[in-house]
Parts: sequence; C-alpha cells; structure tokens
Amino acid sequence: MTGTAAAQPGTVLLPAGASIHIRLGQSLDTRRDHAGARFVGHVSVAITHQGEVVLPRGAVCRGHVEESKPSGRLRGRAVLRLSLDSIEVNGRNYTVATTDPAMVSRSHRDRNLALIGGGAGTGATIGGIAGGGVGAVIGAGAGAAAGTVTAIATGKRNLHLAPETRLTFRLREPVRVRG
Repeated sequence: MTGTAAAQPGTVLLPAGASIHIRLGQSLDTRRDHAGARFVGHVSVAITHQGEVVLPRGAVCRGHVEESKPSGRLRGRAVLRLSLDSIEVNGRNYTVATTDPAMVSRSHRDRNLALIGGGAGTGATIGGIAGGGVGAVIGAGAGAAAGTVTAIATGKRNLHLAPETRLTFRLREPVRVRG
C-alpha cells in the first residue's frame, strides 16, 4: 500500500481508507474483556511509500475494546468490536482514527433445535417402548424439557480471539507520518 507525499519534507500522508493489518499481542474474550479494555498488537504487513517503509512490520499498536457483548443462553449473539488508537514508529506515537472491525458469534438456533428435538425424539422412543402411545407423549415432553435444560446450561457462545489473531483496520482520517 502506498501513501501520498505530504507538504512537509520527510513526511508521508497515509490517506483515509488505508488498511493497517495487525496481529493481536494478547487474547480478547467477550466473557472477560469489556468496553474500554485496552489491547496491544503489532503491524503485520509493512506500509511503504516510494520504496521506503513508513509503518514497519512489528510496529507496536495500541487500541481498545469499543463494544463487548456476551451471548445469551438461548439466543443473542456475542459481539466484539475493536478500535485502534495509536501506532508507535521510531519512538514516535501517532494517534489514529480507524474503522472498528466487529466480530459476531454464530447463531444458537441450529444447536438448540438439535438438542431440544433430539431430546424429544429420544424421550418419545423410550416412552413408547415403556408405555405405548401415552408413554411416547410423556417421554417426548420429558425429552424436550431435558433438551431445553441442556441448551440453557451449555448455550453461551462467546467470542475468543487468540494472541496472533490477524485483524484489519482502515484509517478514517489521514495520518501524517515522519519518514
């Protein structure tokens, strides 16, 4: 990616929309990290301008959790939205305003249907063997209840980002970086 030359000699203007690829330096999780929690990362792809490296690979980035919402037990998806605040290059700290990439957990629907439906089917089969038609009806209800309890007890789908997870941020405003 390239920036455009700035009016000041020895500086480069990284334009709005420029991508900054980072690797997380720590894990982030919707169970533990709430809005405002800080994180550290490192530039994973150097940004150059006219053959010169402007943001070197490995430059330290700092950011914060913009939004962290754990999932519900039966519905509701976990959400984790991050914002990059600054990048340190050659001892200088540059404040950045970036888009906030958001990650969303998977839906509960299919898993819950499998647990509840599977419980009802198993209960109906066992009840039918033990007590005929009435036993099948009673067993189906009991199995569905057991499946629902299992879905509630094990249903949280939180988001976890491991260290070294790669993320991409885009600059919302241009940034002037000394070359």
